[in-house]
Amino acid sequence: MSGTASEKELIGTGLKKRTEEALTNDFLRKAVAFTTDKLKTAKLQVTDDFGHWEDWRERGRQIRKHVVEHLDYYLTQFTDNVSKAGGHVYFCQTGDEAVKTFMEIAEKRRAKLVAKGKSMVSEEIHLNRHLEERGIEAIETDLGEYILQLAKETPSHLIIPAIHKNKQQIADIFSEEAGETFAPETKVLAKYAKQRLRNYFLEADIGLTGCNFGVAESGAITLVSNEGNGRMVTTLPKCHVVVMGMERLVPTYDDLEVVLNLLARSATGQKLTTYTSMITGPRREGELDGPEELHLIVLDNGRSAQLGDPVFQEVLHCIRCAACLNVCPVYRHVGGHTYGSVYSGPIGAVLTPLLQQDMKEAGQLAYASSLCGACHEACPVKIPLHDMLVQLRARKVRLGLTPLAERAAFKTFQTMFGNVTLYKMATKSAYYMMKPFVSKGVIKKAPGPAAGWTQSRHFPMKPKLSFRDRWDTLQQELKQRGGRSEDGAARGQAVPGRGKADGSGKGGGRHE
Repeated sequence: MSGTASEKELIGTGLKKRTEEALTNDFLRKAVAFTTDKLKTAKLQVTDDFGHWEDWRERGRQIRKHVVEHLDYYLTQFTDNVSKAGGHVYFCQTGDEAVKTFMEIAEKRRAKLVAKGKSMVSEEIHLNRHLEERGIEAIETDLGEYILQLAKETPSHLIIPAIHKNKQQIADIFSEEAGETFAPETKVLAKYAKQRLRNYFLEADIGLTGCNFGVAESGAITLVSNEGNGRMVTTLPKCHVVVMGMERLVPTYDDLEVVLNLLARSATGQKLTTYTSMITGPRREGELDGPEELHLIVLDNGRSAQLGDPVFQEVLHCIRCAACLNVCPVYRHVGGHTYGSVYSGPIGAVLTPLLQQDMKEAGQLAYASSLCGACHEACPVKIPLHDMLVQLRARKVRLGLTPLAERAAFKTFQTMFGNVTLYKMATKSAYYMMKPFVSKGVIKKAPGPAAGWTQSRHFPMKPKLSFRDRWDTLQQELKQRGGRSEDGAARGQAVPGRGKADGSGKGGGRHE
């Protein structure tokens, strides 16, 4: 089973507590809302200017669908081409295998310092922790990741890891690290980070990156970035190690053009990221820069389990743009750390329990959604995340992993609604059970499990007479009146200004 015990504990038992803490953190909500609003606005602008956005989305969906449906073919083609270009390829079934493979490479290089570019897969396998345990220093060179590394925190957004930090907090972190006080100004903070990271690029024994897309027809490893660290990490260290999810492929450069357009516009509202690098093998004779060795670690870690699944296979289409996070009302209120997982937001709520193959604890994330469908509308490759979340909830129920009280409640509900006598008794008694808690026609503070509902809204009081009871009363009244309706009109008899009950006649049709 993928994932560590500590990670599952973090996801499961602490989810409710972290949610409550996040909801009371006004700064967090404002910080996340501010940045996600900017990203959404930029995306809308650049996609409107682009034109035919829905056609591009459909094309992207078809590309990703085709790759995933023929993943064995394209994975073989891609890795064969990487090998032909001089790279070394390793297939790893689990995160532990990937860590072991990286450690073997590091030991052969006698590595003491690893300079890391942005890599969600390295976060997924908790590589930094393992490196630290082996006495190998790993330095994050992405600015956001570097800030969080100093703060000893994990990313809270797929593309903007430090979305929950403001300038003052970052200045405080840098000031503590440097032993001097920095002003909370972007230029000042960026200058310090640049100076600190420069030496790491030059001294690193290994440069580590992820892979946004692998081009099957050439074996090219494509990296996108808005910082120069990606180029530095892949050219200055003598050894470059790439860790990638097995599904991150496109067949051709023509297909790459489509997904790069979708990625940049959906992620940051750019036409194209500042740096787009395509790496094909280690440095060749006569070339001025590049690593002496290139190692590619291809990770499964639960991905292959989704292949062929009629519901969840499409989750492998994800291009990690984070557009779903930016529109999700739940994420915008609680931030990324609440999810307790590397992957947050709607994609994380689906991906985490599937990759970890753990519905008991990680499956709780499926309830961190309003099921509004905004994630599907924002997704550049049209992944129906809201439908998947419903199916994950259903799977959790089928496996009997919901709380005992919840199962008992629904069993009682089933029994009551399946028996008319029990239903009548329950609806009549409900009125008297609710009455002690009613104030001005509503329940403002309910007891027991219902208390959560009334924390943010009022619960309406049940009428004393049900619709069924009222219907019987109406029928009796009609009989007593000799078949006349409440306004005294006999059925079928014309009423001035209305016409006959059968629809014929005139009157009542003029409106001025």
